[in-house]
Amino acid sequence: MFTGIIEQIGIITAVESLGTNRRFVISSPISSALKVDQSVSHNGICLTVEKVDGDTHQVTAIFETLQKTNASSWKSGDKVNLERCLQMNGRLDGHIVQGHVDTTGNCIEISDKDGSREFTIEFPEQFAPLVIEKGSISLNGISLTIFNVTKNHFTVAIIPYTLEHTNLNQLVPGDSVNLEFDIVGKYVHRIAALNLPLNRS
Repeated sequence: MFTGIIEQIGIITAVESLGTNRRFVISSPISSALKVDQSVSHNGICLTVEKVDGDTHQVTAIFETLQKTNASSWKSGDKVNLERCLQMNGRLDGHIVQGHVDTTGNCIEISDKDGSREFTIEFPEQFAPLVIEKGSISLNGISLTIFNVTKNHFTVAIIPYTLEHTNLNQLVPGDSVNLEFDIVGKYVHRIAALNLPLNRS
């Protein structure tokens, strides 16, 4: 479990195809502090650390992950947002993020607001019930507040600090981003869709 507050940016140094899976080697300032079997968010994707070697670590994305995220397009030299798992003895600065990406969206517009930057994201309309005005979303692993919500678009405003310390500063129109919708909204939507009483026995 994560908070959507990015710790560091990692750089992919190697990519290897293994059947339907892909293995990534990533260099970062926190890699040497990681441990094998530790869960780490990579652009919002929860991946298990398989190996640590100096300032690099290794993870593998399985076929299911590659289908639902933008990890299928990662290549050497790409930057990824990194966050280690939540410690339950601290403040929750973002929102509850599982690291289970629901879908990808496309950046369709970027506006410079003289001090901040706004990104408009298009997403599959089937997820519209999970996207609400001033709600939370995880975008490439970053906890953000959304506004200007329609059935298949929303906008996020990014402050200079977040631009400097995440890979959003490399995003251009047409790029794919990983989206994870708010877990509370998912449960509410599921309960309403089923319209079934809870079994209290």
